[in-house]
This record gives sequence, C-alpha cells and structure tokens, in this order.
Amino acid sequence: MSKLFVLGLADAELTREQQTILAGCPLLVGAARFAPLVGHLPGRFLEITPLATAFTAIRAALPQGNVAVLVGGDPLFYGIGRRLLTEFPQDSVRIYPALSSMQRACALFQIPWDDAVITSLHGRTRSHIPGVILCHKKNLLFTDTDNSPDKIAGQLLDYLELIGETLLPATIKMLVAEDIGLATEKLFCGTLLEGCRQRFSPLNILCLLIPPEPEDSFSRCPYRFGLSEESIQHSRGLITKNEVRAASLHRLQLPSTGILWDIGAGSGSLSIEAARANPGLTVYAIEHKEEELNNIKNNIVKFRCYNIVPVFGRAPKVLADLPPPDRVFIGGSSGSLPDIIALLDRRLDRAGRLVINGVIDRTVQQASQLMHKHGFSVATSVIKVTRTEPDGRTLDFNPITIMTGTR
Repeated sequence: MSKLFVLGLADAELTREQQTILAGCPLLVGAARFAPLVGHLPGRFLEITPLATAFTAIRAALPQGNVAVLVGGDPLFYGIGRRLLTEFPQDSVRIYPALSSMQRACALFQIPWDDAVITSLHGRTRSHIPGVILCHKKNLLFTDTDNSPDKIAGQLLDYLELIGETLLPATIKMLVAEDIGLATEKLFCGTLLEGCRQRFSPLNILCLLIPPEPEDSFSRCPYRFGLSEESIQHSRGLITKNEVRAASLHRLQLPSTGILWDIGAGSGSLSIEAARANPGLTVYAIEHKEEELNNIKNNIVKFRCYNIVPVFGRAPKVLADLPPPDRVFIGGSSGSLPDIIALLDRRLDRAGRLVINGVIDRTVQQASQLMHKHGFSVATSVIKVTRTEPDGRTLDFNPITIMTGTR
C-alpha cells in the first residue's frame, strides 16, 4: 500500500533520509517556500493551498504511488498533521517531525517554555485578544496576517489605555523570532510601543512576557468566586448585592468560553465575578454613566480581569458593533427594554440564556411579557435577602425578581 509521508523541515536543506523518501514520491505537496528545496527531485510539486485541492490531488495520487507532504517543524504541534490523520487512513500515514518553530524560537529567546501558555491566533476574528494574553505571565503565540505581532501590540496598547492601566504598557516585554532557520532570520526585543511600529515577516513566533501582579493585589485572592461588596469599587451603594449576584450568575449558566453581554453593568460587579470565574469568557460591560464606567475600569485593573471590555453608551444602540452573545444579563435598561429584547431575539444564540433582574413590579411584568412575545420560555425566582451582621444588626433588602429566558 502506498504511503503518505509527512516530513517536518527545520532547516533550509534536506537531510539524507528526507532526500531518500522524497526521491520515491511522484507527488510532493507543501508551501511555496519549499519548492526550491525539491526542485531537483523527479516528483511533481503542488502547493498545499487551497487545502481542498491539495487533498483531492493526494487522494488521486496515492493509488499510483507514495506522496510526501512537506511542513515546517513538527506536523503534530499546531500543524497539519492532525488534519491529515483525519482525512487519510492512519495506517498509510508516516510522520517524521522536526524541531518545532516554537522550540527553536525559545532557544533563540533563551527562555524556558515548559511554563508558557501556547496559543494559536489563526482565524481568531471574534476574540478579544488582550483577554487571551494578559491573564498569563508567559505567552507564546502563533500569529497570522490578521493577528500579526505589530497589530497585537497595538490592540494591547489600545485596550490598556481604554481601561486606564498605566503600568503594563511599558513593562510588558515583546519578543519576536522571524524566519527561523532562514538566511533572513531576525530577532526583535522591545516594548509594545516599539513593537507596534515594526513590520514583521509572516513567518514568526511571538512571545509576550507579562510582569507579575503586585503582592498586595486583590487579584491574588485564593478563590475565583465570592467577592464582597466592600472589595469591589462602586458608587453610593449602587451594587448588585452578593446574594443576588450569586443567584443571577447561577441562572446564567456561563460557558467556559464565549461572550457575555452585561447590560446596565453599573460598577461591573457581575462582570468581575463572571470574568474571574471563567477566564476564557469575554465579557462586554455596557454602561452609560461615566462615574460607573470608571468604576468598571478601576475594577478591571484592580482584579486583572482583562477579559472584560468596558463599553460606554446606551443599549441597544451600542450593541450593534459587538459580537453576538452566548449569554446576556440585564441589570438596567433605562427604559429601553422593548428595543433591547427585540434586538436579542435576533442576535442571541439560539442556545443562549437571557437573565433580567427586576425590582419594581412594572419592570418585572414588562420584562416577562416581552420575553414571551419574542419566543423565550421564562422562569422566575424572587430573592429576598435578610442579613445579620457580626455585631447583631439585621439588614433587610428589597426583593429582587430574577427572570431567565431560554429558547
């Protein structure tokens, strides 16, 4: 039976073993940059993109003889090896890995990589990139044309400026290894500001080193969930009470990844709890009061919840430019509830959940009616909180109705 050889290349020349294998393959498939390496061999060279065309050619050629696919580094490390093993019978595939570009980049950077978070940014068009990066001390990143090192540096600077973070822009270290193993190999080391002004080869590995958080930072809490009202910056007591916040998050059933809209976010207490408990979630905290928006930004910096994006303005107008949500929480609507729910009918994922908190009867009735009108099944819970403090004082809070809409 003919074999599909998947050869990892780490240098600008072929080994003797690779030469022998390739000499027996009538079809050679790989990126255009590999064509000069195999020009002296008898096999026909075919570019690997588009993939569908390449796979069709491989299937047609295998009954007549062996086929070789040339890739950079280790085919099974964020490479095409995984895809080839699903497209072709495993007993016909033979994989010969080389050192990965990530390994070679870290050797050039002279940093260990066993404690790094490795992320591929290929095709991440919806992601809030700063939230993916800033929560880890050591990031190794596969980039693409839409997420090139200079663009990533620019996104980080823009986000840090948005939330008022003044320390990280100058202290994040940016390393880029370009064209590893080629004559044009080059290393860059600098700040985000220096990096956003550079232009880099498409063949690169990006490393971002984030300084550790201060020892006295609240973000060093040993727990992910359960912040108190006292620890979250807010204005004049306007904050979702701890018990109500916990119940609301329970009703949201937040996914580990995805998008949450927190509409009428106030101080951002629910956004902060959601973001800390689910680091892979992107939270858009929408608020039209400047004082409260500043609270949100300060809380993001305080707790290092960089997967939160503060959005200034009123819903539903500011929602148009946001990526579609998987979950929505409405803590305040400023009289725009009909328009907001009508928009959510179109944009909320069919498997998503909508949670609305209401205090006054009119809001509760209107919200339930509007959700039913737009095809949501509605469940309600009434939360009445009474606290007894350590000093013996008893505090009674107004009852809150939590309405959950599903489809």
